[in-house]
Amino acid sequence: MSTETDIRHLERCLELAAAALDAGDEPFGSVLVAADGTVLAEDRNRVAGGDHTRHPEFELARWAAENLTPAERATATVYTSGEHCPMCSAAHAWVGLGPIVYAASTAQLSAWLAEFGVSPGPVNPLPIQAVAPNIAVSGPFPALTEQVYALHRRLHQPA
Repeated sequence: MSTETDIRHLERCLELAAAALDAGDEPFGSVLVAADGTVLAEDRNRVAGGDHTRHPEFELARWAAENLTPAERATATVYTSGEHCPMCSAAHAWVGLGPIVYAASTAQLSAWLAEFGVSPGPVNPLPIQAVAPNIAVSGPFPALTEQVYALHRRLHQPA
């Protein structure tokens, strides 16, 4: 069940994803939120430079490891435009972050990429809980699906 807070943070993730796309990157954005609702950090995808580990979810996990106590990490929520990839799911679990809320799922993204004729990547597209089964997840959010789809379509099928 979505809340106004979830939608607000996910909309910010979509703004960050659009900024990534505008900068020549893949459209992903994420926000790290403390238990009290404070936005702690945010980032966008930065893989265009060739380092394909520069996903925003991975960057937020690194940031949390350096700046938050284990207790703070456990109660922080990561909001993200797309469900974590296996690398980011693992980083999230190893750092001990709390719940993940995502706008679009791995299954949705995989279907869209197939529709656009994009070859599969080097890592199997697994859902978060296949990699990190003890993390609470929420998503996808149907109200935001078309916006996420449009960003990926813009990347893979430019006008």
